[in-house]
Amino acid sequence: MQHAPVFTRLLTLSVCLLFLSCATHAHNITHILAKYPEFSTFSHYLTVTHLAGEINRRQTITVLAVSNAGMADLLSKHLSVYVIKNVLSLHVLVDYFGARKLHQITDGTASSATLFQSTGSAPGTAGFVNITDLKHGKVGFGAQDSGHLNAYFVKSVVEIPYNISVLEISQILTSAVAEAPAEAPSLNLTIMLSKQGCKAFGDLLEASGAIKTFEENADGGLTVFCPSDDVIKGFMPKYKNLTAAGKVSLLLYHGIPIYQSMQMLKSSNGVTNTLATDGAKKYDFTVQTEGEDITLETKVVTARVTGTVLDQEPVVLYKINKVLLPRELFEGTVEDDEAESPKAASPKSSKKSKDDTADSPDADSPESDDSEDSTADQDDENSGGRFDGGRWASVLLTVFAGAFVLF
Repeated sequence: MQHAPVFTRLLTLSVCLLFLSCATHAHNITHILAKYPEFSTFSHYLTVTHLAGEINRRQTITVLAVSNAGMADLLSKHLSVYVIKNVLSLHVLVDYFGARKLHQITDGTASSATLFQSTGSAPGTAGFVNITDLKHGKVGFGAQDSGHLNAYFVKSVVEIPYNISVLEISQILTSAVAEAPAEAPSLNLTIMLSKQGCKAFGDLLEASGAIKTFEENADGGLTVFCPSDDVIKGFMPKYKNLTAAGKVSLLLYHGIPIYQSMQMLKSSNGVTNTLATDGAKKYDFTVQTEGEDITLETKVVTARVTGTVLDQEPVVLYKINKVLLPRELFEGTVEDDEAESPKAASPKSSKKSKDDTADSPDADSPESDDSEDSTADQDDENSGGRFDGGRWASVLLTVFAGAFVLF
């Protein structure tokens, strides 16, 4: 009995260490830089160019931050946002360098790949940065294609070994390759939507003209929720009854004018505006997360995200198991009536319920589609269960090992 408190402390310590180890893998570069106003311009352009999301997804990274004055020199060149992205991606090393490591480089010099290299944007080895430990504690940085060191280590801003390191350097790295004119990446939404059963939705966007609004928002960030081809097929009778303006609003309701990765979507519970939102016409829905399940609630219908069709920042496409029905167009539908009237569940009205189901928003998704989704979800749950079980097994092994030593 006298050893019980020790055992309890061991268990508590093990659990704390488990959660601490999981937490150390998460970082947010814009949150980190928000504490340092001297890097506000640098942080802003990491967001505008979508490099922030790429940095946050990496587990081992070094960011060479430049002050607002250094960024002013870059912006004075009037480069396009795509060229600025290439230049700044040269300032993100895909390796960990803390202040101490900079002064312990083997043979005094090292070469590190950057996001400019790893994304395939840089030809040859132009996406590498040379780091040299100079005399009197000075460390120089230079793009490999420039052939010289033009920036120097100023100070360490934040270090989270061996996850992320933010170091300040004296100025922007010069690189003729990174600063070469770059065209906007080709984002053909019609082609993207033709993948994995979203062609019917893409065809509706083209026919209605709504595709233009989606394309106009693609460069700044776009999240699209695509009902599968079978779901669209079942919904067509209702779709044809809408006015031309109603059809456009319905389709725009399936887009959010920001990029939201799966992880971002899971953490953004709450009401969100859509491409259809226009002043008093809210056209919003609520994102809800429960475990690994993400649902979109419109107050008329609840749709479930069943998978990712494509994630190519700044655009991400998700498949959903129902058409999203905005209250502005479908107020007082069957699902609303059933939710408000207990008679809908009574045995006496079972025949009527079956007839109503054919016209209800639930009928938008065929059984075959739901069956596929259920199977996929079950696989995900089983996978998640195995992962969690493994982690708890590790905790228990730690506890028993400690108990064995003590007793």
